[in-house]
Amino acid sequence: MYTAALIGCGKISLKHIEGFVNNASTLKLLSICDPIIERAAEKEKEYKKKIADADITIYTDYKKMLAEQKPDIVSITTDPGKHKAIALDCFNAGSHVVCEKPMALSIVAADAMIASAKNNKRKLAVCFQSRFDPTMQKLRTAIESGRFGRLLHGMIQIRWNRSDAYYAEASWRGTWEHDGGTLLNQCTHGIDMLQWMMGEDAVRVQAQTRRFMRPIEAEDFGAAIVEFASGAVGLIEGSATVFPNNLNETLSIFGERGSAVIGGLAMNKIETWRFADSPDNTEQDSPSAHLVGHTALFKDFVDAIETDREPLISGESGKKALEIILAIYKSQITGKAVDLPCNFSTTEMKGYFDQ
Repeated sequence: MYTAALIGCGKISLKHIEGFVNNASTLKLLSICDPIIERAAEKEKEYKKKIADADITIYTDYKKMLAEQKPDIVSITTDPGKHKAIALDCFNAGSHVVCEKPMALSIVAADAMIASAKNNKRKLAVCFQSRFDPTMQKLRTAIESGRFGRLLHGMIQIRWNRSDAYYAEASWRGTWEHDGGTLLNQCTHGIDMLQWMMGEDAVRVQAQTRRFMRPIEAEDFGAAIVEFASGAVGLIEGSATVFPNNLNETLSIFGERGSAVIGGLAMNKIETWRFADSPDNTEQDSPSAHLVGHTALFKDFVDAIETDREPLISGESGKKALEIILAIYKSQITGKAVDLPCNFSTTEMKGYFDQ
């Protein structure tokens, strides 16, 4: 049994509570921390709905929590701008870390988190839980087994809506210092899925971003062309301005012997599934969901600790989508294609759309 703690009690923290509950045979939640004590109490209440006899200590100071509770595993669900500092403190205190996306807002910060985990012999996982979705696992298996043949191009479309009221709920949203824009917040899962399926070896990015409508510092729309080492091409379209509400999140993968389109509101429905080795297209039904989301991510993380392997979404793997998005921002500033690896930070975008 591993002891666990939660730092940060915003909306996404409920998914982590769910992950703890559904892995109760291996994880015991000991403490919850948030500067606003009422929010921490709300998450304690949610956990106790399922684990009634839980004994949880609430903190407003995470450093005090680390010193007193010494948790084996810490989930970090604060705004992204705080991820690095908290993660380093956790590693130095001897805790493994599960960090919400994006793991950081700069390459320097991401590299520091990865290095600290290694130096302290701790595990780091990034919450790209969509990789565990059964539909995505089916697509990944088809790629790894060679059913697509050579991959040619892929596309991720995130056509969503985030209202002015959404950004007003939390002052850090849409800021360069604490969040980034639509690409880093809403689109990062889809961008991670595209690069994961295409080989995790992006080498060049050319992009355009805009702040069309939303009252934020950062972008509410972005489009990019991503080149991979194989010569394959990826296309990214991400928006938080689609009228009047979320339309679709669609991942398309095309190879010399196969085509697949995973659509729906959140990449949850197989719309096209065509392969040369199965011309009747009888496999198109989407798999039934099981053990998805943070539940599966926590299960994988515990197994990674027990078997001393890397989690499915390690720090190095979780950094790849971040680097593509930061390269998109750099491409917007320079007006040029950006080669990877690149060193960039969201703070270098400050004031860009206010010129």
